[in-house]
Amino acid sequence: MSYRNIITIEPDKRGGKPCIRRMRITVYDVLGWLATGMSHLEILEDFPELTQEDIRACLEFAADREHRLVTSVGGI
Repeated sequence: MSYRNIITIEPDKRGGKPCIRRMRITVYDVLGWLATGMSHLEILEDFPELTQEDIRACLEFAADREHRLVTSVGGI
């Protein structure tokens, strides 16, 4: 799986924030729910339009952004 097949960025939707499959649910929404302690199951129950793969894509997207940030800062 690649998050690139799931995470979409549209300038006119949610201020250009990365969203899940063109929906209005952002990567940051999902990460925030996880950070507050919600389980994958709780998120999927509250948002049945999401899948387990969507949640993993959000985590992969965040990890990739973090890696690119650290790499770019370390390259200075």
